[in-house]
Amino acid sequence: MEYITGTVSNLLHQTAFANLTVGNFVMIAVALFFLYLAVAKEYEPLLLVPISFGMLLVNIYPNIMAENGLLHYFYLLDEWSILPSLIFLGVGAMTDFGPLIANPKSFLLGAAAQFGIYGAYFFAILLGFNDKAAAAISIIGGADGPTSIFLAGKLGQTEFMGPIAVAAYSYMSLVPIIQPPIMKALTTEEERKIKMEQLRPVSRLERILFPILVTIVVCLILPSTAPLVGMLMLGNLFRECGVVKQLTETASNALMYIVVILLGTSVGATTSAEAFLKLTTIKIVALGLIAFALGTAAGVLFGKLMCKLSGGKINPLIGSAGVSAVPMAARVSQKVGAEADPTNFLLMHAMGPNVAGVIGTAVAAGTFMAIFGV
Repeated sequence: MEYITGTVSNLLHQTAFANLTVGNFVMIAVALFFLYLAVAKEYEPLLLVPISFGMLLVNIYPNIMAENGLLHYFYLLDEWSILPSLIFLGVGAMTDFGPLIANPKSFLLGAAAQFGIYGAYFFAILLGFNDKAAAAISIIGGADGPTSIFLAGKLGQTEFMGPIAVAAYSYMSLVPIIQPPIMKALTTEEERKIKMEQLRPVSRLERILFPILVTIVVCLILPSTAPLVGMLMLGNLFRECGVVKQLTETASNALMYIVVILLGTSVGATTSAEAFLKLTTIKIVALGLIAFALGTAAGVLFGKLMCKLSGGKINPLIGSAGVSAVPMAARVSQKVGAEADPTNFLLMHAMGPNVAGVIGTAVAAGTFMAIFGV
């Protein structure tokens, strides 16, 4: 009898119920909420499903992120900047840079949207973060998860990598909720109805030269951006050169999805209750939201300025796409414009600032790395 009771007691103590804390239950609820957004609302499900499931796993079985745990090895690929760089390779292979080439002014809108990053940097310092931590947190304003993970790792801010990554990916997923109120508040209905002229055709030679020239120029000025900008442009060169279709398909499909699974689950697994439910985390999430909102607002306001200077030929809504959430931010510009005028088609015009924002966020990360001598 004693053997039976001892065995039953041991089994009970091995269950997750014996070790779960109130914090774990809170994080499990958050994970289920994210799963709801991903499945029921279809908010960036490719990101939210693996992230939320990783969050669920680590709060039921914390050892999955211990030194010999499965997701620990996935997470090391984040720390070593391997997965973020491979994500950029896939993004480059999937993305049409034509709208940016056809309208180089889009670079200005992408640059304007980076204001949120630099604004959040100073806010973070005011809240007591050191300069490197502030830089790692502020990059959330680009709504670019891979760049956020990359910079946090390079600046040695691994203790904040979990909250930073989750905040960045969450805001990427919630772009359709966060951006429209800001866009509508800063524009008039007449501005939202502006129809833009059709973009000029872009030649094959321009498409091939663009990633090569951007790599040379950006990496000569900021060599530290080479892992991100270099992989982004390599992926795009695969797409545009037309002679490596197998590499293009691999980078934009199989490899991309494998990397998203590894990165998403490992990022979600950094959100154990003990590591995540802290005042510092709340500050990081709040700063990320401030950065993202400032970036969106700056892009729209600069779009309004360009609208005035062009005599009303530029719809300010495309400025909101200057944040780096490709292609979701461009789709939101299209959606808000279509609400004002169903015949308005802004998607391709918004893709220019959107692609510029990806490059701009990588440049912002490289600038911080150069400042701190990384």
